[in-house]
Amino acid sequence: MKPTLLLLAAGMGSRYGGLKQLDGLGPNGETIMDYSIYDAVKAGFGKIVFVIRKDFEQDFREKILSKYEGHVPAELVFQSLDSLPEGFSVPEGREKPWGTNHAVLMAKDVINEPFLVINCDDFYNRDAFMVIGKFLSNLPEGSKNKYAMVGFRVGNTLSENGTVARGICSKDADGNLTTVVERTEIKRVDGPVCYKDEEGNWIAVEDNTPVSMNMWGFTPDYFDYSEAYFKEFLSDPKNMENLKAEFFIPLMVNKLINEKTATVEVLDTTSKWFGVTYAADRDDVVARIQKLIDEGVYPNKLF
Repeated sequence: MKPTLLLLAAGMGSRYGGLKQLDGLGPNGETIMDYSIYDAVKAGFGKIVFVIRKDFEQDFREKILSKYEGHVPAELVFQSLDSLPEGFSVPEGREKPWGTNHAVLMAKDVINEPFLVINCDDFYNRDAFMVIGKFLSNLPEGSKNKYAMVGFRVGNTLSENGTVARGICSKDADGNLTTVVERTEIKRVDGPVCYKDEEGNWIAVEDNTPVSMNMWGFTPDYFDYSEAYFKEFLSDPKNMENLKAEFFIPLMVNKLINEKTATVEVLDTTSKWFGVTYAADRDDVVARIQKLIDEGVYPNKLF
């Protein structure tokens, strides 16, 4: 079975403003998502599933989905605040949905094969898709509890216009993930890449330190674990009282690896990430895409 690509496209870019998922950055109005999908198809993925919000479905169908007809099967699923297990209700005053792993759960009924989860607004580059596409395609049929993530080298994932948030990863001697620690402020400080710790100190790390860019490879059993743990998450009073508490993918992954339920192989990539974290990043991204087109990596018109 060819693996499926699951794109998380329900969020608004708070730092960027507006629906950056629909922002045309290529010469024919291509979005970052379009390049990810093009690379995924090249890497052997056979289906695309988007998680979006219902309120921009029509705009999304017209501007995005229509492009892929005849190229790759595509489906939409919807993330909403009230998509909760039976017996749970939305706390009064909560406005945001429940985070990235909640978004993944929305695809439970439409994905029955190994799948890759990515952000829709990160430009991952083709090597990353080839690396994880090979891993997922080579899994034995019915495989469970053996997952992977692409560990980007932190020095390849920075913005020149401010700090970035990344999950800094540790791995064991077998190359399997042991922890993901979310660091919300990472940048170069007088040369080395540094993150700001809980005390406000800048801590230097090697350029090749693997970080999570939300590029996760799972098999469908992951949905069952997520469903069960989401109920635990919602049953914790502090998560219901905190109106911004989120059910993140690393939270689920850390639980599975700490309990030795699953392994997550960290796959290295030479890909250089770029994306529109800040509005000031936009011109640079447009120029970098054009450079890749000029070098023959992408055609002038993708679809």
